[in-house]
Amino acid sequence: MSFRLKAAIAAAFALSAAAAVTASDMSIAGESIATTTSLPQTFPQTSPTGAQSAVIFAAPREITQPLASADKADPEFSTDSDAQATSLAALVDAQGAPEELDGDMHCLAGAVYFESKGESLEGQLAVARVIINRAKSGRFADSLCGVVYQPSQFSFVRGHSMPAVRADSRSWREAVAIAQIAMNDSWVSRAEGALFFHARRVSPGWGKAKLAMIDNHIFYR
Repeated sequence: MSFRLKAAIAAAFALSAAAAVTASDMSIAGESIATTTSLPQTFPQTSPTGAQSAVIFAAPREITQPLASADKADPEFSTDSDAQATSLAALVDAQGAPEELDGDMHCLAGAVYFESKGESLEGQLAVARVIINRAKSGRFADSLCGVVYQPSQFSFVRGHSMPAVRADSRSWREAVAIAQIAMNDSWVSRAEGALFFHARRVSPGWGKAKLAMIDNHIFYR
């Protein structure tokens, strides 16, 4: 084989090796470009030849533990304090009976209990509103107990006291609930503004403005 032929063959092998290295370098650059798209931060590392090449770190896989979903709220109950009752009876049922009533609330509930026990909730509310209106009017005592125990106003009062109530009865629970509703002004009474009432069986001839007749009572301003 001639010297020229050997040189040509050697040159061909050299060109082939160079092409393979170039192709390999292009492939690595392509992967680096694709990885850099998802994770742009690179860290330089010096190659054995002294040139810097990009070292790409794969993005870490995020492993999360799914949380159990919270139980859905019971649609029959609501935590919305501004929710409106559809009836006075529903509002009464929604009232929580307090373990102890303070002086004025006990006087108000007691008056409702003894004056309108067994009557409709509307009638009981009207009685409660009369007592509250009197305390605010400046024409009577300025406390609920003062109004209830004012002489010659309520027939159930005897010697500045009222009889014992049946605290476990439905009538007392209703009276307490009505007292709470009246104090909170949570329901409009048919006898709003009333300061007086009497039983239907009597005719005192007061000459006052009549507001409403509810159950066994007539209410006046």
